[in-house]
Amino acid sequence: MAARSIASLSLSFGLVSIPVKLYSATESSETIRFNLLAKDGSRVKQQYVSEKDLKTVVPRNEMIKGYEFQKDQYVLFQPEELKALEEGSSHVIDIVSFIPEKEVDPIYYDKAYFLAPDKRGAKPYSLLRAAMRESGRCALAKWSWKGKQYVVQVRAAEDGLVLQQLLYANEVRSMADLGIENVEPSSAELKLALQLIDQISEDTYDPTMFEDEEKKRILAAIDAKIAGKEVVAAPHAGEGDTAQVIDLTEALMASLKRPKAETKAPAAKPSAAGNVTDLGAKERKGVRRAAKPEEPAAPARTRVRK
Repeated sequence: MAARSIASLSLSFGLVSIPVKLYSATESSETIRFNLLAKDGSRVKQQYVSEKDLKTVVPRNEMIKGYEFQKDQYVLFQPEELKALEEGSSHVIDIVSFIPEKEVDPIYYDKAYFLAPDKRGAKPYSLLRAAMRESGRCALAKWSWKGKQYVVQVRAAEDGLVLQQLLYANEVRSMADLGIENVEPSSAELKLALQLIDQISEDTYDPTMFEDEEKKRILAAIDAKIAGKEVVAAPHAGEGDTAQVIDLTEALMASLKRPKAETKAPAAKPSAAGNVTDLGAKERKGVRRAAKPEEPAAPARTRVRK
């Protein structure tokens, strides 16, 4: 299915205005949802009730929105007033400066979008992307969207431009508030740690190296439950070791002696499907999960342990 744009915008670059289309850069993975049921297995329904008597059910079409300006005091807004607030959104992404791309700490990154050229925008779009790649700089811009003004970073990727919403300074907490104790390591410990880092280093980040193993484990348990088996909790790897006191130097030296493949491979987790008790239930038809088509096996890769 072809990607669908969210909005048509204009990227302002000096006196140049580049027509662009906005696309979501990410999508939420399919989450595993457990429904709330009554003891008889029937679905339950969520309702909103008035706080005055905790009994009167308020239908959604009778709800209005309000802003609490003092304790339990609200100024009320009608739907048309809320819509008027959102109409202040601008269709212009106004570039205010160019800075080295690495100057933006990823801790300020919020939601990411793709920008693609709209009609008659291919040439200036390509020019801006090429200029940013050549200079090693990204653009900082202001953008008003749905009643909120954002500071955004526009950076050049290999195939196009990425618009990254940035958090404001007051939205990012300071690590100085944590009171982290700074303990100076010895030169021997630092040398061993650097050797261990070098031993398990990779030159690039490949996101396909990782998959959601917890999701696979839960789905396996669900399939086992559908088949009439009882799910039994299995201990997680490393459980119970948190209180163990070890010598840091000895631990680093032992880590370096481990084979490289063993150092990089994550500890295998027990499969939930292998930790179930057969209840002798008959196979239930019509409730099996539809099997997904098998994908070609990817080449074996080593994986970095955290």
